[in-house]
Amino acid sequence: MRLPLTALLLIPSLVIPGLGLAASDNTAPPKPTETTTTCKGVKIWDPETRKCVKPKDAALDDDHLYDAARELAYAGRYGDAQTVLSAIPDQNADRVLTYWGFTHRKLGNLGLAQVFYDRAIARNPDNILARSYMAQGHVQEGRMEDAIAQWREIRARGGEGTWAEVSLRRALRTGLTYNY
Repeated sequence: MRLPLTALLLIPSLVIPGLGLAASDNTAPPKPTETTTTCKGVKIWDPETRKCVKPKDAALDDDHLYDAARELAYAGRYGDAQTVLSAIPDQNADRVLTYWGFTHRKLGNLGLAQVFYDRAIARNPDNILARSYMAQGHVQEGRMEDAIAQWREIRARGGEGTWAEVSLRRALRTGLTYNY
């Protein structure tokens, strides 16, 4: 595939050393907890009861459910992550839409993933994680110009040096999306 001159001029900036991440990067992959180290199937760790529980049966707040869904998604348990996502009351929250998109992309449903990413970004144009995941899908599809456009958006919105920006930069440089 031939890249246009603007893309070729951008490539050197993608390979500049210094991939250190910003100190307070809330886009970085989650650290494993009991949800992925102890719980099996569609269960998540409830720190209150110190047990694995079904997400719909638990008295867990949205943040705990969201964190569990992210952790499951990064562990490659996409179906389990989607079940946890479905237990979050606000299905229109941009962070929830982002992970619906992420899990669908990882399951190979690129068209449906794009719908969720578009909805997440419409709700919050500064959602750099949704932009990064969407752009990695573009890389996967060979749509490099679209991926570069999202990389520029991430940087313009203050995301330079975050995991979202660095992982996308690596995907653009190598042509490979990040494996978790």
